[in-house]
Amino acid sequence: MLKRTIFVILLLFSCYSVFSQKDEISLISWNIKDFGKTKNSEELNKIAEIVMDVDILAIQEVVAGFGEAQAVAKLTDILNRKGSKWDYVISEPTNSPKYVTERYAFIWKTRYIKIKDRELLISQLDSLIDREPFLLNFFLDERTLAVVNYHSRPYNKDPESEIEALSKFVIDSIKTPVIIAGDFNVDEKLRSVLLL
Repeated sequence: MLKRTIFVILLLFSCYSVFSQKDEISLISWNIKDFGKTKNSEELNKIAEIVMDVDILAIQEVVAGFGEAQAVAKLTDILNRKGSKWDYVISEPTNSPKYVTERYAFIWKTRYIKIKDRELLISQLDSLIDREPFLLNFFLDERTLAVVNYHSRPYNKDPESEIEALSKFVIDSIKTPVIIAGDFNVDEKLRSVLLL
């Protein structure tokens, strides 16, 4: 069942094309470990240099403490000074066991991409997934693209069961084209299945 579900997710990802004023939309998913208090201005500038040519950035592991999400605002400000207009949204902290609570963030170029709702942690998965995923709908011209930002539990704590629960939710609940972006923490054996 897991192989079939993962295949469906990859199929949704690989078959989706965006027809907008722009020929293609690019997305980077990045688990920036302890993003917040551990990143200084020099590191934020290096991150901005890496991502400045993409359209959407999905970040996992934004520190959930008070004020730590300011790093996302600082990164967005740096990107804005590099020529394109960017915006961002940060999730509420996940409802997670102690020491694994975090936030997710999206940063995107606003020229072709819009949003209407600011955020939605998928609370229906709260009992099945340690860090419930963050769903955001992006609007490109008249089309909608749902992006699920997700950080699974560690590879040695059965991330496969979380991936299966998330896959089922996506298949049953999201009716627009969807990309699941994130850090899946899977071992080499499952990673090879994901790449097929």
